[in-house]
Amino acid sequence: MKKKHLLFTLLCSGFIACTGPTPTQQLAKDIQNDNTLHIVDSMARATIRSGFNAGSGYSQIWARDMNTFIEVACEESNPAELRHAIVLFFALQQPNDEMIDGYVLKEDFTWGDDHPYYSETAPDHVAFKNTVETDQESSLIQIVGKYIRKTGDRSILDEEVAGRTVYQRMVGMIDYLMKERYNEQYGLLYGAMTADWGDVQPNDPFGCDMNELSDPAIDVYDNAMFIIALNYMDEMTADEADKTRWKELRQHIAGNVRKHLWDTQRQKFIPHIYIENSPIPEGFNELDVHYHGGTAIAIEAGLLSAEEIATVNAQMVENVRLSGMPSIGLTLYPTYPDGFFHGGMAKSYLYQNGGDWTWFGGRMIQQLIANGMVKEAYEEVRPMIDRVIKNDGFYEWYGMGGVPSGSGHFKGSAGVLAKAIEMFNEWAEENK
Repeated sequence: MKKKHLLFTLLCSGFIACTGPTPTQQLAKDIQNDNTLHIVDSMARATIRSGFNAGSGYSQIWARDMNTFIEVACEESNPAELRHAIVLFFALQQPNDEMIDGYVLKEDFTWGDDHPYYSETAPDHVAFKNTVETDQESSLIQIVGKYIRKTGDRSILDEEVAGRTVYQRMVGMIDYLMKERYNEQYGLLYGAMTADWGDVQPNDPFGCDMNELSDPAIDVYDNAMFIIALNYMDEMTADEADKTRWKELRQHIAGNVRKHLWDTQRQKFIPHIYIENSPIPEGFNELDVHYHGGTAIAIEAGLLSAEEIATVNAQMVENVRLSGMPSIGLTLYPTYPDGFFHGGMAKSYLYQNGGDWTWFGGRMIQQLIANGMVKEAYEEVRPMIDRVIKNDGFYEWYGMGGVPSGSGHFKGSAGVLAKAIEMFNEWAEENK
């Protein structure tokens, strides 16, 4: 009987072994054999090797853009040139410790801007800032943190710029935010009302500067970006008092995001808390609007549980279906009414009012992989990969019908896809 039992066991084991790979192993195999991922990764790296400017059509170097391709740039660029480009931001930091959006050589400052920024420490450059947003300081801190993680070059923190180290200047940037962009009532950062992570406000032909037409508002994107920056600040210092400060501030902001911005009933983040007046027209319920980009950054900031991540991802997929747009890069859904924004955003599904941006959709893909939802990530990245190959480039955003728009070689799009592909490959290698 024992011999028969042993033979049965061996036969069963053989049968099981012959049934093929597990679903996880098959997914890993599919990823490793997907040549389109290799093609797009190669294209992305070539795009990022072309320089640190935001992309074709942009001579400027932007912090919010560099933040999304810095890790690939560390692998593909000259290390000394990359470090110089980062430090130059700090040379253009303002006397009140405010950080700029980006900079350009003076001879390339050719567009109309009523509020240029200058610094004696960087006399050859002009800086600029879309002050309706509150992500510039957080973006630069993240750049430095990612640079150190990738290169191991912690000496950048001690580099002196006009008498202060880079680390001291980052501390000053946080002090600036807490002084100039912190709302005591809600315990959160604020900016002007924009479309999700966007930097254009309504009721204003230019739309990028905080002014008398602005509606001060709190949103999840600005605060999630700040939380991520505080995590990096904690990582970049050995000073226990500083570490305690960054941990406590991070917990404070995170707690208030959950308290004031998470809509338990709808299982989504509310778009805005309006500190003064609401610009929303009568008859439009902004609480119904899903902010895809801000939600992706909130996941990166650790603000959602695994169950909540699955829920908001399902919402994004459904929003794509209802809108008819190509991918979860869809900025928001439903869109704001026609005419609410001016210029290129006056109509639905254009630019930040419902345009489809790989720049943020790719970050959601990264977070799905990071949180174990690899099958969903692989399915949802497909339209982003396919359109890069179809259009032979990394377009800034896509309109209805998948029409490519904006910069044709947008480094933010290239950076987020290259990082997502790297994450896919690492997961596949571990699970093959």
